Amino acid sequence: MTAIVADLLSDTLTRPTRAMRHAMASAKVGDDVFGEDPTVRALEERVAGLLGHEAGLFTPTGSLANQLGMRLHVAPGQEVVADQAAHVVRAELGAAAVFSGITSRTWPSDRGLLDVSGPMSLVTTGVGPYQVETALVVVENTHNFGGGTVQPLGAIKEVRAATSAVGVALHLDGARLWNAHVASGVALADYGREFDTVSVCLSKGLGAPVGSVLVGSAELMAAARVWRKRYGGGMRQVGILAAAGLHALDHHVERLADDHARAARFAAACAEAAPGVIEPSAVETNIVVLDVAAAGWSAAAFVATLLEHGVRAYATSPRTVRLVWHLDVDDAGTDAAVTAATTVLRSTPPTP
Repeated sequence: MTAIVADLLSDTLTRPTRAMRHAMASAKVGDDVFGEDPTVRALEERVAGLLGHEAGLFTPTGSLANQLGMRLHVAPGQEVVADQAAHVVRAELGAAAVFSGITSRTWPSDRGLLDVSGPMSLVTTGVGPYQVETALVVVENTHNFGGGTVQPLGAIKEVRAATSAVGVALHLDGARLWNAHVASGVALADYGREFDTVSVCLSKGLGAPVGSVLVGSAELMAAARVWRKRYGGGMRQVGILAAAGLHALDHHVERLADDHARAARFAAACAEAAPGVIEPSAVETNIVVLDVAAAGWSAAAFVATLLEHGVRAYATSPRTVRLVWHLDVDDAGTDAAVTAATTVLRSTPPTP
């Protein structure tokens, strides 16, 4: 089996650093179901403050944080609208429908970029018993399947104004909001205050082993705590995990710029090797999506061949491949990925 020299399958692959493990081992803990874990409380308060909200709730996964955010705003039989490649509709296994009786509709988007006309072409309110009522719009920032795109703050403000005017709530799937903040220079609170609820992930670029935080008003977070327990997400001495999140906030946010620079370098090399597979200027953060079909490859064949060179990647469609930079991929790993990808792109694809 070929040794892995650059594991770019996802930024969820990061492992706790030695310093993070030490912080976890020394964490003060209590029973979080009773709200008695001091480290969890410190994490929730800190993230809520960073995002300009009153309160937060620690969850084991980002999907649970998003599902709680949707459940708070959308009653069974109402709908959520999101773009067609949004994580909440593409990668959370229909959980909103299964657990909360929520229906959904989607709008098309270019690389996941937000435009007010998209959601507002779907939002439906005040229609009585004749159509499904829209209760929530979900925005993703950065956009995973869009290629790590950063949502412009101006577009977010336009959507906020339009949804507020018709009484529709706004939730931010901010799993990689840290990346958007570092790439754009926009303050986390400037993003966060535009939304009724925000979820952020600690176990992707920030390198914690587990955990996300949902933030919103104190009233909403009290309700979310009840629903977290109903969904089986009540936790006990979980300060051991929350300590990893606090450590990540102290040490791993600004370093995301290194991931962004490495991803950009890789994209530029691929564009030179096979023009048309990627537009380097579209790579804003740590995610690169290659249109390998432009070089004659199927995504499956490209991923398999890249693996033979020791690089792992993820096929997001029959023609596109995603590669994600993170804490555990350094300059040497990036050099290896550049060599492997450009070699494969310049080679002849296998005959189907």
